[in-house]
Amino acid sequence: MSIRMREKGTTPPASQGYFMPAEWAPHEATWLAWPHNRDTWPGKRLERVRAVFLQMMEALLCREKVHLLIQNERERDHVEKSLRARGAELSRWIPHISRTADAWIRDYGPTFLIHPQGKKAWCKWRFNAWGNKDPQLKKDGGVFEDPALLPPESVFYAPFVLEGGAIEVNGAGTCLVTESCLLSPNRNAHFSKNDLEQNLKNFLGIRHCVWLDGGIAGDDTDGHIDNLARFVDAQTIVAVSEADPADENYSALRANWERLKGASDDRGRVWNLIRLPMPDKIKNGQRRLPASYANFYIANGLVLAPAFDDPQDDRCMGILREIFPKHEVMAIDCRDAVVGLGAIHCLTQQEPSALTLDG
Repeated sequence: MSIRMREKGTTPPASQGYFMPAEWAPHEATWLAWPHNRDTWPGKRLERVRAVFLQMMEALLCREKVHLLIQNERERDHVEKSLRARGAELSRWIPHISRTADAWIRDYGPTFLIHPQGKKAWCKWRFNAWGNKDPQLKKDGGVFEDPALLPPESVFYAPFVLEGGAIEVNGAGTCLVTESCLLSPNRNAHFSKNDLEQNLKNFLGIRHCVWLDGGIAGDDTDGHIDNLARFVDAQTIVAVSEADPADENYSALRANWERLKGASDDRGRVWNLIRLPMPDKIKNGQRRLPASYANFYIANGLVLAPAFDDPQDDRCMGILREIFPKHEVMAIDCRDAVVGLGAIHCLTQQEPSALTLDG
């Protein structure tokens, strides 16, 4: 029987024992959506972003399955040929013909939950294209209504608007979010802060939220957390920090850092905090782009980290290698991807392996 939270009286997933694991927990797969939208990446940028996808898939396929949503059979055949030419492990590649509006699967895709007895489920958030900012992209909210993509009997339908890039969990009871995003009137105007926090507890299996303030310049998501602060273990948070007081991000990122310094987990323990630098200002025409080193992705034995041909690239990679000594940290050139106002984490969605804790 389908678990549909639209139905009156249905028990929330957390009450059934489900929770969202941390991103570094073992993966079964990574989900991607092949880029095709030339409004997002005009001209030759689209081809360069596709080359980035092939680079990411080649690295991921050595370590886990990769589900790829792709527009049609012609593009599927082209991607398969390109992966073969790179010597990628195609036995783990799972293409799906699925019409998407864009590639930002982190935000419209499934958020997976696991259960201590080894069951797996997923949350279907309400997606309204980042607060009704782009009507053409709102149709991606219906992509995972297709029962061919994921088992419909294991889905929890959320009664509120949320994007996957707006939440960050440590798998031990805490979620990081921002007020500027979750409390924006273009998403859930009828919910209070307490309402939203309770919904996150009901759907993610968390006990505690840490609320930061706002996002970085150029971010059209109203401040997704995955450009600001990330858990790297259950008690450690990396957060971006701007060193230049004249930069427009300086005050907001300093305020977020102060909030993290004053925050604790649900047991009152303070966080271990590590600073990540920010790259120099990157613009597309007159528009500042939301380039952030926090937009990395943690896979099985691999961290895909954004790079911007910036003097801070090497410093950031060095910090991540110290944090993840057992992972390969791979720098991915995101100068073209960020023109679409996102980077690696925005373009990926993890599917954890099911856990069995009772034998």
